[in-house]
Amino acid sequence: MTMEGCLRVGQPAPDFMATAVYDQEFKTVKLSDYRGRYVVLFFYPLDFTFVCPTEITAFSDRYEEFNSLGTEVLGVSVDSEFSHLAWIQTDRKSGGVGDLNYPLVSDIKKDISTSYNVLDPEAGVALRGLFIIDKEGVIQHSTINNLSFGRNVDETLRTLQAIQHVQSHPDEVCPAGWQPGDKTMNPDPVKSKDFFAAVDV
Repeated sequence: MTMEGCLRVGQPAPDFMATAVYDQEFKTVKLSDYRGRYVVLFFYPLDFTFVCPTEITAFSDRYEEFNSLGTEVLGVSVDSEFSHLAWIQTDRKSGGVGDLNYPLVSDIKKDISTSYNVLDPEAGVALRGLFIIDKEGVIQHSTINNLSFGRNVDETLRTLQAIQHVQSHPDEVCPAGWQPGDKTMNPDPVKSKDFFAAVDV
């Protein structure tokens, strides 16, 4: 992966159209169709592996929390839609993921993972990239984990809520560890002192 190919926060998210499995049916998914909603787009290496089902099911179990925030979740791997369907039709206790509340997208040609610069060319699979895309289709957050450790749904939700807060309150910024309801600060040399005076730092 070369730096010149890296996507950066603040850039438009590359659009794509691909086959996904949702509600045990094949459907065509186009990222730009979600314009007007936030999107959590996450990549994982392969179906029927070990860390992956824990992430897939964790996002599905918390899907309503994302949906209530006007956010769609999309999971992507380099597997075929047929592999996705077989994995969904496999019970969780047998290493499957069962029915999911969001689409699993097939990136069998590896175009999507390449455009998001998360493809590990040696392994031939995507690293654990996660992108939060805003209502205008702009990337506001990205993280990439190596293959052997998973992501945190709570932190994804927290980051999403912080993004939504500052986008709806442009005169505020969120300090480290901010949670909804916490005090924000004004990004001004004088006004920011109100925040620092009110908290233990």
